Amino acid sequence: MLEEALASGLRVADQLSQLEPRLVRLAEQLRELDPGVLLTVARGSSDHAASYFAYLATQMTGVPVASLPMSVVTLHASPLKVRGQAAVAFSQSGQSPDLVETLQRLGEHGALNIALVNAEGSPLERACQVVLPLCAGPELSVAATKSFICTLSASARLLAHWQCDSALLAAGERLPDDLQRAAQQDWSPAVQALQGSERLLVIGRGLGFAVAQEAALKFKETSALQAEAFSGAEVRHGPMALVEQDYPLLIFALRGAEQAGLLALAADMRERGAKVLLAAPDDIAERDLTLVRAGHPSLDPLLAIQSFYVMAASLARARGLDPDQPRHLSKVTRTR
Repeated sequence: MLEEALASGLRVADQLSQLEPRLVRLAEQLRELDPGVLLTVARGSSDHAASYFAYLATQMTGVPVASLPMSVVTLHASPLKVRGQAAVAFSQSGQSPDLVETLQRLGEHGALNIALVNAEGSPLERACQVVLPLCAGPELSVAATKSFICTLSASARLLAHWQCDSALLAAGERLPDDLQRAAQQDWSPAVQALQGSERLLVIGRGLGFAVAQEAALKFKETSALQAEAFSGAEVRHGPMALVEQDYPLLIFALRGAEQAGLLALAADMRERGAKVLLAAPDDIAERDLTLVRAGHPSLDPLLAIQSFYVMAASLARARGLDPDQPRHLSKVTRTR
């Protein structure tokens, strides 16, 4: 897991050199199609990547994005009125039967079906009209790391080409070096704070919510920690009732309009006695963990999760667990 996470910068560099022509062509298709809605289809870490894509796509294009529950297709054969729309599947292996069947059905009903997939020659590739290989290379760790980061990178670059956003495209060129810097951040305070914990909340908002979702899953997978992700806007709608003295919270306060509310939440939770780990850029004095800033705020989540992955591998070992051998899990999950 750690080796693959640390390779993320190199894999994104490969992606920049190999994937660009396909991204440009797809961006042209999307401008011509001008869909009124986008659908995402994914599970696990890939679904958290889809959450990032959905927020950024809606923010940049104004097109609503919805996550499609696959069971409405695979178990209920619901009629799909998707002609002229676009559907995007996110997957590391591209092998899950429900994912493949859903994309096949969407294509049959007139959607432009697109796959962002890492494994070459997968059934998902054959089911889709457009394939964007993630270029992450073989991923052996059960806990996805570099494939998640490569999915976010490809998503951001596709949207930048679609919207002709030169600032985001330029920032993407710097991303491999930024990821290397993010991997070198000292997040050991989180290891010390969480080594003996049994549960925690992971909080983000906006583009940072996808990072919170992914971090919560990795806590479960690699450290057997009961971690739950919530938007900073949702915590006061019930989840904060869980918070008691020394209850741990990891709060991702990335740059952007959401940051002020997350900083206020962190201060409030500290006053209530919670054990707050505030991850924020270096201009936030009260931070516990430092977030590296990318060349564009939309890429900050990739650097945040890179720093987190390195810490997560260390935390698992500090808890006496092997992050490369999570209990009951396998690399490829096939659901129907």
